[in-house]
Amino acid sequence: MNYQTTSSAPLSEAEGERLMRRVLWRLLPFIFCCYVISYLDRTNVGFAALSMNQDLGLTATMFGWAAGLFFFGYFIFELPSNLLLQRFGARVWIARIMVTWGLLSMATAFATGPVSFSILRFLLGIAEAGFTPGIYLFFTYWFPGKWRAKATAAFLLGIPTANIIGSPLSGWLMQQHDVLGLKNWQLLLVTESLPAVLLGIACLWVLVDNPVKAKWLSEREKHWLSNRITQEQQSIGASHGSTLRSALTNPKVFTLAAINFCCIVGSVGIGMWLPQIIKGLGISASTLGLVVALPYILGAIAMTLWARLANRSEQRLPYVVAALAMAAVALVVAALVADPLVKIGALCMAVASILSFQATFWAIPSTFLTGRAAAGGLAMIVSIGNLGGFTGPFMIGVIKDATNSFVIPFFAVAAILVVGIILMLWLGDPAKRQAPLGHTA
Repeated sequence: MNYQTTSSAPLSEAEGERLMRRVLWRLLPFIFCCYVISYLDRTNVGFAALSMNQDLGLTATMFGWAAGLFFFGYFIFELPSNLLLQRFGARVWIARIMVTWGLLSMATAFATGPVSFSILRFLLGIAEAGFTPGIYLFFTYWFPGKWRAKATAAFLLGIPTANIIGSPLSGWLMQQHDVLGLKNWQLLLVTESLPAVLLGIACLWVLVDNPVKAKWLSEREKHWLSNRITQEQQSIGASHGSTLRSALTNPKVFTLAAINFCCIVGSVGIGMWLPQIIKGLGISASTLGLVVALPYILGAIAMTLWARLANRSEQRLPYVVAALAMAAVALVVAALVADPLVKIGALCMAVASILSFQATFWAIPSTFLTGRAAAGGLAMIVSIGNLGGFTGPFMIGVIKDATNSFVIPFFAVAAILVVGIILMLWLGDPAKRQAPLGHTA
């Protein structure tokens, strides 16, 4: 992206640090709220399933298939959506994404059977496609070096936050009956979808496509930040290429996509089934939401600390690998033990470890992707990875129907996480860490 600005003296390093803190606090809280709602709207069917499955005639296999179709739709439209965002700008395109996904998520409440529910989940994935990689792309327009890693880690806190807020709320909504003539699961889906529409409309006033268009920055600040980002992107482009073709022919992109796939099999697979897993341990309906929130409360703390440790290190690889390893071990423990408290503790460890992986993994792609390569490469990593969101729930549902237990599914997910570890070790560090803010890349 080219920036044309005029300026006086450049900012000092201290002034640059203060500016980046201000940019972070100006943009991130709103984006964070959007991500919380997006993650809530893609996973709240896990709670809705507690009564929806019976009403719609869904078996465990059928639920896993239909719930996972969201990610198949996401996969199909991910790359086109990210390229359209680059064309129309983040402000307009993210607003479009949020309004359409909010409306389709509401429509899911009025599904009448397995077929209509499956179609609506698939369309919801198409509507939301491009949101997450679009945000990562948006960060490359605003945040250089270590600040992009900080923004990414803070953004990903939206995953546990969505569950910390959403699980108790969903548990409470599932105890409400015949409100406005809606069944409890219908009320849940409608209530939790409305914020997406409202936030989508707000995007048109809150988001700014790039620093040059920001009225709340001085000309001097625009010039400094634009030049800093341009220098970094030129350096990355010179080393790794900045065209769409360079991304789509880069083996690193596809390896990272495969690693992301393995992680999402675990995160979405376990997350989608967690309410039913916890309920099966004898937890009462009144406390189910709070217990389901517990792994994500611990996960929010773990991923924050893990990201800080990784940002202080010269290498990200050990932190990415260790997080996946801890998740795999925790799932094996969850499969082997019968005591409900120990099993819940192991699931807490598994969720916290997967979240810690995500907090460190997503700072890697932008170290070697820029321009259209970033638009295409990030979309490819997310879209292929999101097929894990289809595979995980469906695989667990099929095995659950065959064995009437979650033991084998835990082993299966752990094995896929081990594949992710092997791929990460084979890949190594895709690029050197970025220079500190205030130094040329």
